[in-house]
Amino acid sequence: MFHWGKWKKRMGANSSSKRPVFDEKEDVNFDHFQILRAIGKGSFGKVCIVQKRDTEKMYAMKYMNKQQCIERDEVRNVFRELEILQEIEHVFLVNLWYSFQDEEDMFMVVDLLLGGDLRYHLQQNVQFSEDAVRLYLCEMTLALDYLQSQHIIHRDVKPDNILLDEQGHAHLTDFNIATIIKDGERATALAGTKPYMAPEIFQSFVSGGTGYAFEVDWWSLGVTVFEVLRGWRPYDIHASNSVESLIQLFSTVSVQYSPTWPKDLVSLLRKLLTVNPEHRFSSLSDMQTAPYLSDVNWDAVYEKKMEAGFVPNKGRLHCDPTFELEEMILESRPLHKKKKRLAKNRSRDNSKDSQSENDYLQECLEVVQQEFMIFNREKGSVDQEDQSRLC
Repeated sequence: MFHWGKWKKRMGANSSSKRPVFDEKEDVNFDHFQILRAIGKGSFGKVCIVQKRDTEKMYAMKYMNKQQCIERDEVRNVFRELEILQEIEHVFLVNLWYSFQDEEDMFMVVDLLLGGDLRYHLQQNVQFSEDAVRLYLCEMTLALDYLQSQHIIHRDVKPDNILLDEQGHAHLTDFNIATIIKDGERATALAGTKPYMAPEIFQSFVSGGTGYAFEVDWWSLGVTVFEVLRGWRPYDIHASNSVESLIQLFSTVSVQYSPTWPKDLVSLLRKLLTVNPEHRFSSLSDMQTAPYLSDVNWDAVYEKKMEAGFVPNKGRLHCDPTFELEEMILESRPLHKKKKRLAKNRSRDNSKDSQSENDYLQECLEVVQQEFMIFNREKGSVDQEDQSRLC
């Protein structure tokens, strides 16, 4: 069994006493990081643990293959996510530190949270206490209130996207389908994960109504809190359900709350799971009026002074170990062999006139390279005139 604590000590013992020094004028790039191990993958890329060679700080690095993103028409989503992450920072978000690119991939280096996501723990049959979930509710309330102040709808709040740090505090991640709305605008796209999507998203899609706004994230938070407490969701919804059937479901099915839950908790969940968004709780000020949260010290929550009801085991990695095996055995272009592979490609390209087999793909790759937004939170975003430079 992989033992994370021993592995971290071993890494520390093996690290050179002389840290490499990089030119401060040089953009952060792939060579600045040591790849340690793969920990996850999603529809838009893979995630590994990395250590920055000069500071020895640990991060999570998400990387997305450019060609695959182009073929799947996902480049716009990647760029939007980058645009959003470069402008925000909050104690209960997974924050972006660096973004850069090479010929093959686009990279985002973010906070490393080793406590696993809530979905993982549910699958491990963790029974979350009411106190633990109450703290997640408060922490996500502060995160959503902040995003709302920045005009951002996350659109994918769910247990999979709430990561725990080693102390057990919750952080919202994955801004892959987030969007920005300003000045009374409304979103209209059918975006999200069906079991967590608010009724007005489906209604807008079918009837072309007035669209939706920030209230959809608070509905998703209600579904998530219900599921983490109960072990199943308030509505039996699956990806295969038609939009029309879901609109019918919301108008006919009533949520069954556990009889063992405190009345104040049920009352608050009813406010989050209100079908009409105009009557739904959808702000920090709304939540502060709830009797269930009346004694919460919100400053203490923000400062992480509230003790978590569930602290992940520090002795292990809270992720599926098969990610590492897949990267080592099945991946045709493994990350740890990137440097040799790119050097070979460059040598081959220089030795002959590399006429692309697919001119359109080559054209798209060049656009991605030019438009990609490089970023360094320690220095601020790279000047616009430098954006087109390869790292």
